[in-house]
Amino acid sequence: MPMPVIRLPFKPPASAAFAYRCRRGDSLRLRRLIWFVVMIGIGAAAGIFYGWVLRPTQTSDFALHTLRSDYKADFVLMTAEIYQKDGDLTAAISRLAALEDTPPLRQVQQAILTGQQLGYARSDIETLAFFFQALQKALPSLTTTPPP
Repeated sequence: MPMPVIRLPFKPPASAAFAYRCRRGDSLRLRRLIWFVVMIGIGAAAGIFYGWVLRPTQTSDFALHTLRSDYKADFVLMTAEIYQKDGDLTAAISRLAALEDTPPLRQVQQAILTGQQLGYARSDIETLAFFFQALQKALPSLTTTPPP
């Protein structure tokens, strides 16, 4: 019994022509990919140029005392962390003076209370407490009440 012949619904291309079309298709894909990357780069460069040169954002002056209490607490915490690293109490006091006109001890007390209300980490509250103690030692005139 002879083997049945399987007929394909299409005529397979000659091997040389098929290989040429595959190579040509790969080069088209590569060319498309290159152009895609180039256009993305041009778009990003145009966006940066527009945002930084043609229409930059307008900075406005603002006072630190206008911050919300949670941001003030963050500012005091960052000041306490800086003090913990460098130990420069004078610079820390000047940072706090830029925040508000209230005494530094009062600002740290308020930051501790706000931090507890907002659920600050225990280590952050301890950092604020350490800073408060350092301020108490350095500024005894603010912690004691004058005799009557």
